Amino acid sequence: MNNHLKMLSAIRQMVTAALLRRDILFLKFPKLSRQGAKTAIGILILTLSAQSFQVCADEVEKVLFLVFESGEVIASNTRAGRFDRLKLHAEEHILDYQVANAIAVVITNRRFAAYGVLFGGWQSKRIKAGEKPQSLEVEDYSATLVTSDRILNFSGRSGAWSETRRRVQ
Repeated sequence: MNNHLKMLSAIRQMVTAALLRRDILFLKFPKLSRQGAKTAIGILILTLSAQSFQVCADEVEKVLFLVFESGEVIASNTRAGRFDRLKLHAEEHILDYQVANAIAVVITNRRFAAYGVLFGGWQSKRIKAGEKPQSLEVEDYSATLVTSDRILNFSGRSGAWSETRRRVQ
C-alpha cells in the first residue's frame, strides 16, 4: 500500500509539472508527440480524479440533526429537506440518544426509535418487560443496540430493525 501511495504521489507531481510545462513529457519520452502528451496528461488527470472521487464517495456527509422540544424529538433531515417528529407518549422520557451523519437512535423508557435519512420517518421497537439497554453505537447509516435480552440493529438505508435474542448466562 505504501508503494501505491508513493507511485500516486509521483504521478501527481508529474501531472503538475506537465501542466506547468508540457515539454517535461518530451524529456522523459522523446518519441511522444504533442497530441500524445496531451492525451497522457488527460488520462493521468482522469485517473487521479476517479481515485479521489472514490475516497470521497465512501464518506457520508452530515445531513441529520435532532432538535429536542417538550414532548417530542424532531429529526431535521437536510438531505430530503424535511422534518419528522417523534411524539413522546404520556410519562415517556428519553434515557439516551446518539446521532451520526445519516442516522439517529433515541432510547426512551418505553421504546427504541430510529431514524434514517434515506428511508425517512421514525421506526420504533417496544422495550420488553425487564429489558435494560446496555450499549448503543451509531455510525453513517447503521446502528447496533445491545440490551439485557436482545441485540438489535437498524439500517438507515432501508428503515428496518433486525433483532436476535442474546444467550446471556
